[in-house]
Amino acid sequence: MVCMNADEFFQSRQADWKTLAALLERVDGGAHLAPDDVQTLGRLYRAATSDFALAQRDFPNQRVAAYLNQLIARAHAALYQDEPLALRRLKRFVTRGFPQTFRALWPFMLTAALLFLLPALLVGALTYAQPDSARWLLPEAAQRLIPQIEDKDLWTDIPANERPYASSFIMQNNIQVIFLAFSGGMTAGLLTVWAMMINGLLLGGITGLAAHYGVGWELWEFVIGHGVVELSVIVMAGGAGLRLGWAILRPGLLRRRDALAEAGRQAVKIVIGCVPLLILAGTIEGFISPNEAIPWPVKWAVGLGTGAALYAYLLLAGRDTEP
Repeated sequence: MVCMNADEFFQSRQADWKTLAALLERVDGGAHLAPDDVQTLGRLYRAATSDFALAQRDFPNQRVAAYLNQLIARAHAALYQDEPLALRRLKRFVTRGFPQTFRALWPFMLTAALLFLLPALLVGALTYAQPDSARWLLPEAAQRLIPQIEDKDLWTDIPANERPYASSFIMQNNIQVIFLAFSGGMTAGLLTVWAMMINGLLLGGITGLAAHYGVGWELWEFVIGHGVVELSVIVMAGGAGLRLGWAILRPGLLRRRDALAEAGRQAVKIVIGCVPLLILAGTIEGFISPNEAIPWPVKWAVGLGTGAALYAYLLLAGRDTEP
Protein backbone atom coordinates (compact mmCIF):
# COMPACT_ATOMS: atom_id res chain seq x y z
CA MET A 1 0.00 0.00 0.00
CA VAL A 2 1.45 3.36 -1.05
CA CYS A 3 1.38 6.00 1.70
CA MET A 4 0.97 9.68 0.83
CA ASN A 5 1.73 12.76 2.83
CA ALA A 6 -0.78 15.60 3.19
CA ASP A 7 0.54 17.56 0.18
CA GLU A 8 0.44 14.55 -2.12
CA PHE A 9 -3.06 13.74 -0.92
CA PHE A 10 -4.15 17.32 -1.61
CA GLN A 11 -2.60 17.35 -5.08
CA SER A 12 -4.23 14.05 -6.07
CA ARG A 13 -7.77 15.11 -5.06
CA GLN A 14 -7.86 18.88 -5.41
CA ALA A 15 -9.43 18.85 -8.90
CA ASP A 16 -12.59 17.18 -7.60
CA TRP A 17 -12.67 19.41 -4.54
CA LYS A 18 -12.41 22.53 -6.68
CA THR A 19 -15.24 21.30 -8.90
CA LEU A 20 -17.39 20.64 -5.83
CA ALA A 21 -16.56 24.07 -4.41
CA ALA A 22 -17.47 25.73 -7.72
CA LEU A 23 -20.84 23.98 -7.78
CA LEU A 24 -21.50 25.08 -4.20
CA GLU A 25 -20.64 28.66 -5.13
CA ARG A 26 -23.30 28.51 -7.83
CA VAL A 27 -25.87 27.12 -5.39
CA ASP A 28 -25.03 29.77 -2.79
CA GLY A 29 -25.41 32.42 -5.48
CA GLY A 30 -28.95 31.25 -6.24
CA ALA A 31 -28.14 29.57 -9.55
CA HIS A 32 -30.26 26.67 -10.76
CA LEU A 33 -28.23 23.54 -11.36
CA ALA A 34 -28.98 21.32 -14.34
CA PRO A 35 -29.90 17.69 -13.53
CA ASP A 36 -26.41 16.54 -14.57
CA ASP A 37 -24.83 19.10 -12.26
CA VAL A 38 -27.00 17.92 -9.36
CA GLN A 39 -25.80 14.36 -9.96
CA THR A 40 -22.20 15.57 -10.10
CA LEU A 41 -22.71 17.48 -6.85
CA GLY A 42 -23.98 14.32 -5.13
CA ARG A 43 -21.14 12.18 -6.48
CA LEU A 44 -18.44 14.66 -5.46
CA TYR A 45 -20.02 15.08 -2.03
CA ARG A 46 -19.83 11.33 -1.40
CA ALA A 47 -16.23 11.25 -2.63
CA ALA A 48 -15.30 14.23 -0.43
CA THR A 49 -16.85 12.48 2.58
CA SER A 50 -14.60 9.49 1.97
CA ASP A 51 -11.62 11.82 1.53
CA PHE A 52 -12.45 13.51 4.84
CA ALA A 53 -12.50 10.15 6.60
CA LEU A 54 -9.02 9.41 5.24
CA ALA A 55 -7.77 12.87 6.18
CA GLN A 56 -9.05 12.49 9.73
CA ARG A 57 -7.26 9.18 10.04
CA ASP A 58 -3.96 10.05 8.36
CA PHE A 59 -3.66 13.87 8.62
CA PRO A 60 -5.82 14.90 11.60
CA ASN A 61 -3.80 18.02 12.39
CA GLN A 62 -3.33 19.22 8.80
CA ARG A 63 -5.25 22.03 7.12
CA VAL A 64 -6.58 19.61 4.49
CA ALA A 65 -8.76 17.92 7.13
CA ALA A 66 -10.25 21.24 8.24
CA TYR A 67 -10.81 22.27 4.61
CA LEU A 68 -12.65 19.04 3.81
CA ASN A 69 -14.75 19.35 6.95
CA GLN A 70 -16.00 22.76 5.82
CA LEU A 71 -16.49 21.59 2.23
CA ILE A 72 -18.66 18.59 3.06
CA ALA A 73 -20.66 20.64 5.57
CA ARG A 74 -21.55 23.11 2.81
CA ALA A 75 -22.38 20.29 0.40
CA HIS A 76 -24.56 18.53 2.98
CA ALA A 77 -26.53 21.73 3.57
CA ALA A 78 -27.03 22.23 -0.17
CA LEU A 79 -28.17 18.66 -0.80
CA TYR A 80 -30.35 17.88 2.20
CA GLN A 81 -32.31 21.03 2.89
CA ASP A 82 -35.43 19.60 1.27
CA GLU A 83 -37.74 22.57 1.35
CA PRO A 84 -35.41 25.15 -0.28
CA LEU A 85 -34.44 22.66 -2.99
CA ALA A 86 -38.09 21.80 -3.62
CA LEU A 87 -39.03 25.45 -3.76
CA ARG A 88 -36.17 26.15 -6.16
CA ARG A 89 -37.32 23.32 -8.42
CA LEU A 90 -40.88 24.61 -8.33
CA LYS A 91 -39.74 28.14 -9.11
CA ARG A 92 -37.60 26.89 -11.97
CA PHE A 93 -40.50 24.90 -13.40
CA VAL A 94 -42.87 27.87 -13.21
CA THR A 95 -40.46 30.48 -14.53
CA ARG A 96 -38.67 28.34 -17.12
CA GLY A 97 -39.62 24.70 -17.49
CA PHE A 98 -43.31 25.02 -18.34
CA PRO A 99 -43.19 27.96 -20.77
CA GLN A 100 -40.02 26.69 -22.46
CA THR A 101 -41.59 23.28 -23.00
CA PHE A 102 -44.72 24.91 -24.41
CA ARG A 103 -42.61 26.79 -26.96
CA ALA A 104 -40.56 23.70 -27.77
CA LEU A 105 -43.80 21.88 -28.66
CA TRP A 106 -45.31 24.71 -30.69
CA PRO A 107 -45.87 22.62 -33.86
CA PHE A 108 -47.97 20.19 -31.84
CA MET A 109 -49.78 23.02 -30.03
CA LEU A 110 -50.59 24.68 -33.35
CA THR A 111 -51.83 21.39 -34.81
CA ALA A 112 -54.05 20.78 -31.79
CA ALA A 113 -55.44 24.31 -32.04
CA LEU A 114 -56.29 23.81 -35.73
CA LEU A 115 -57.91 20.43 -35.00
CA PHE A 116 -60.08 22.23 -32.47
CA LEU A 117 -60.80 25.54 -34.23
CA LEU A 118 -61.44 24.40 -37.80
CA PRO A 119 -64.32 22.02 -36.90
CA ALA A 120 -65.65 24.68 -34.51
CA LEU A 121 -65.76 27.34 -37.23
CA LEU A 122 -67.13 25.01 -39.90
CA VAL A 123 -69.87 23.49 -37.76
CA GLY A 124 -70.66 26.86 -36.17
CA ALA A 125 -71.31 28.39 -39.59
CA LEU A 126 -73.38 25.37 -40.63
CA THR A 127 -75.62 25.30 -37.55
CA TYR A 128 -76.08 29.06 -37.76
CA ALA A 129 -77.24 28.83 -41.40
CA GLN A 130 -79.06 25.47 -41.07
CA PRO A 131 -80.09 24.92 -37.43
CA ASP A 132 -81.65 21.54 -38.25
CA SER A 133 -78.15 20.24 -39.00
CA ALA A 134 -77.42 20.36 -35.27
CA ARG A 135 -79.59 17.26 -34.82
CA TRP A 136 -77.12 15.11 -36.74
CA LEU A 137 -73.93 17.09 -36.21
CA LEU A 138 -73.88 17.47 -32.44
CA PRO A 139 -72.88 14.53 -30.21
CA GLU A 140 -75.69 12.66 -28.55
CA ALA A 141 -74.88 14.11 -25.14
CA ALA A 142 -75.48 17.63 -26.51
CA GLN A 143 -78.77 16.84 -28.23
CA ARG A 144 -80.76 17.64 -25.08
CA LEU A 145 -79.53 21.23 -25.27
CA ILE A 146 -81.13 21.87 -28.66
CA PRO A 147 -84.73 22.36 -27.38
CA GLN A 148 -83.48 24.73 -24.68
CA ILE A 149 -81.62 26.84 -27.23
CA GLU A 150 -84.64 26.86 -29.54
CA ASP A 151 -86.68 28.19 -26.59
CA LYS A 152 -83.92 30.72 -25.87
CA ASP A 153 -83.50 29.18 -22.43
CA LEU A 154 -79.79 28.83 -21.67
CA TRP A 155 -78.45 26.49 -18.99
CA THR A 156 -75.82 28.94 -17.79
CA ASP A 157 -77.64 30.32 -14.74
CA ILE A 158 -76.09 28.61 -11.72
CA PRO A 159 -77.80 29.42 -8.37
CA ALA A 160 -75.45 31.11 -5.92
CA ASN A 161 -75.76 28.34 -3.33
CA GLU A 162 -74.77 25.73 -5.94
CA ARG A 163 -71.74 27.54 -7.35
CA PRO A 164 -69.09 25.88 -5.12
CA TYR A 165 -70.40 22.45 -6.15
CA ALA A 166 -70.69 23.54 -9.78
CA SER A 167 -67.10 24.80 -9.73
CA SER A 168 -65.90 21.44 -8.40
CA PHE A 169 -67.93 19.54 -11.01
CA ILE A 170 -66.68 21.77 -13.81
CA MET A 171 -63.05 21.24 -12.83
CA GLN A 172 -63.61 17.48 -12.64
CA ASN A 173 -65.18 17.46 -16.10
CA ASN A 174 -62.35 19.56 -17.51
CA ILE A 175 -59.78 17.20 -16.02
CA GLN A 176 -61.48 14.30 -17.79
CA VAL A 177 -61.32 16.13 -21.11
CA ILE A 178 -57.67 17.04 -20.55
CA PHE A 179 -56.78 13.49 -19.59
CA LEU A 180 -58.51 12.11 -22.69
CA ALA A 181 -56.68 14.56 -24.97
CA PHE A 182 -53.34 13.79 -23.32
CA SER A 183 -53.59 10.02 -22.88
CA GLY A 184 -54.97 9.69 -26.41
CA GLY A 185 -51.40 10.17 -27.59
CA MET A 186 -50.73 6.55 -26.64
CA THR A 187 -53.05 5.48 -29.47
CA ALA A 188 -50.55 7.04 -31.91
CA GLY A 189 -52.48 10.29 -31.46
CA LEU A 190 -55.74 9.02 -32.96
CA LEU A 191 -57.78 9.46 -29.79
CA THR A 192 -56.23 12.89 -29.26
CA VAL A 193 -57.30 13.97 -32.75
CA TRP A 194 -60.80 12.69 -32.06
CA ALA A 195 -60.98 14.51 -28.70
CA MET A 196 -59.88 17.82 -30.19
CA MET A 197 -62.28 17.60 -33.13
CA ILE A 198 -65.29 16.49 -31.08
CA ASN A 199 -64.79 19.29 -28.55
CA GLY A 200 -64.40 21.83 -31.35
CA LEU A 201 -67.49 20.48 -33.05
CA LEU A 202 -69.44 20.75 -29.79
CA LEU A 203 -68.37 24.33 -29.08
CA GLY A 204 -68.94 25.51 -32.65
CA GLY A 205 -72.26 23.73 -33.03
CA ILE A 206 -73.72 25.12 -29.80
CA THR A 207 -72.40 28.62 -30.56
CA GLY A 208 -73.81 28.64 -34.10
CA LEU A 209 -77.16 27.35 -32.93
CA ALA A 210 -77.34 29.92 -30.13
CA ALA A 211 -76.46 32.70 -32.56
CA HIS A 212 -79.21 31.56 -34.95
CA TYR A 213 -81.84 31.83 -32.20
CA GLY A 214 -80.56 35.17 -30.95
CA VAL A 215 -78.90 34.08 -27.70
CA GLY A 216 -75.31 33.83 -28.93
CA TRP A 217 -74.28 36.98 -27.06
CA GLU A 218 -75.78 35.69 -23.80
CA LEU A 219 -73.94 32.40 -24.25
CA TRP A 220 -70.57 34.06 -24.78
CA GLU A 221 -71.21 36.51 -21.96
CA PHE A 222 -71.09 33.39 -19.82
CA VAL A 223 -68.27 31.61 -21.67
CA ILE A 224 -65.78 34.42 -22.17
CA GLY A 225 -64.70 34.85 -18.54
CA HIS A 226 -63.23 31.38 -18.26
CA GLY A 227 -63.21 30.32 -21.90
CA VAL A 228 -59.84 31.65 -23.07
CA VAL A 229 -57.91 29.86 -20.32
CA GLU A 230 -60.07 26.74 -20.42
CA LEU A 231 -59.85 26.27 -24.18
CA SER A 232 -56.13 27.01 -24.12
CA VAL A 233 -55.62 24.25 -21.57
CA ILE A 234 -57.54 21.80 -23.75
CA VAL A 235 -55.32 22.74 -26.70
CA MET A 236 -52.15 22.35 -24.59
CA ALA A 237 -53.24 18.89 -23.44
CA GLY A 238 -53.99 18.02 -27.06
CA GLY A 239 -50.54 19.23 -28.10
CA ALA A 240 -48.96 17.06 -25.40
CA GLY A 241 -50.96 14.06 -26.65
CA LEU A 242 -49.90 14.69 -30.23
CA ARG A 243 -46.27 14.84 -29.09
CA LEU A 244 -46.64 11.35 -27.62
CA GLY A 245 -48.32 10.12 -30.78
CA TRP A 246 -45.57 11.56 -32.98
CA ALA A 247 -42.91 9.77 -30.93
CA ILE A 248 -44.71 6.50 -31.60
CA LEU A 249 -45.13 7.15 -35.33
CA ARG A 250 -41.80 8.87 -36.03
CA PRO A 251 -39.17 7.99 -33.42
CA GLY A 252 -36.38 9.18 -35.72
CA LEU A 253 -32.94 7.86 -34.89
CA LEU A 254 -34.01 6.78 -31.40
CA ARG A 255 -35.55 3.51 -30.44
CA ARG A 256 -39.32 3.91 -30.20
CA ARG A 257 -39.18 3.28 -26.45
CA ASP A 258 -36.54 5.98 -25.95
CA ALA A 259 -38.36 8.44 -28.19
CA LEU A 260 -41.57 7.87 -26.25
CA ALA A 261 -39.76 8.37 -22.93
CA GLU A 262 -38.32 11.68 -24.14
CA ALA A 263 -41.71 12.81 -25.42
CA GLY A 264 -43.30 11.72 -22.15
CA ARG A 265 -41.01 13.95 -20.11
CA GLN A 266 -42.07 16.95 -22.19
CA ALA A 267 -45.75 16.03 -22.23
CA VAL A 268 -45.93 15.50 -18.47
CA LYS A 269 -44.50 18.99 -17.90
CA ILE A 270 -47.36 20.41 -19.95
CA VAL A 271 -49.99 18.44 -18.05
CA ILE A 272 -48.55 19.47 -14.68
CA GLY A 273 -48.56 23.09 -15.77
CA CYS A 274 -52.19 22.78 -16.85
CA VAL A 275 -53.40 21.84 -13.35
CA PRO A 276 -53.35 25.36 -11.79
CA LEU A 277 -54.77 26.79 -15.01
CA LEU A 278 -57.68 24.34 -14.77
CA ILE A 279 -58.30 25.42 -11.19
CA LEU A 280 -58.30 29.06 -12.29
CA ALA A 281 -60.72 28.41 -15.17
CA GLY A 282 -63.03 26.30 -13.00
CA THR A 283 -63.11 28.96 -10.28
CA ILE A 284 -64.00 31.69 -12.77
CA GLU A 285 -66.63 29.46 -14.40
CA GLY A 286 -68.20 28.64 -11.06
CA PHE A 287 -68.21 32.06 -9.44
CA ILE A 288 -67.79 34.84 -12.01
CA SER A 289 -69.26 33.60 -15.29
CA PRO A 290 -72.80 32.90 -13.97
CA ASN A 291 -72.94 35.91 -11.63
CA GLU A 292 -75.59 38.26 -13.01
CA ALA A 293 -74.43 41.02 -10.66
CA ILE A 294 -71.16 41.27 -12.59
CA PRO A 295 -71.64 43.37 -15.77
CA TRP A 296 -70.62 41.90 -19.11
CA PRO A 297 -67.67 44.32 -19.66
CA VAL A 298 -66.09 42.98 -16.48
CA LYS A 299 -66.54 39.36 -17.62
CA TRP A 300 -65.01 40.13 -20.99
CA ALA A 301 -62.15 41.98 -19.28
CA VAL A 302 -61.54 38.96 -17.04
CA GLY A 303 -61.54 36.58 -20.01
CA LEU A 304 -59.36 38.65 -22.31
CA GLY A 305 -57.10 39.77 -19.46
CA THR A 306 -56.40 36.26 -18.20
CA GLY A 307 -55.87 35.09 -21.77
CA ALA A 308 -53.41 37.89 -22.53
CA ALA A 309 -51.53 37.23 -19.28
CA LEU A 310 -51.40 33.50 -20.01
CA TYR A 311 -49.94 33.89 -23.50
CA ALA A 312 -47.52 36.60 -22.44
CA TYR A 313 -46.24 34.14 -19.83
CA LEU A 314 -46.10 31.17 -22.22
CA LEU A 315 -44.38 33.08 -25.01
CA LEU A 316 -41.98 35.27 -23.02
CA ALA A 317 -41.11 33.64 -19.68
CA GLY A 318 -37.72 31.93 -19.44
CA ARG A 319 -36.31 33.30 -22.68
CA ASP A 320 -33.26 34.68 -20.87
CA THR A 321 -31.98 31.13 -20.28
CA GLU A 322 -32.68 29.74 -23.74
CA PRO A 323 -29.74 29.24 -26.15
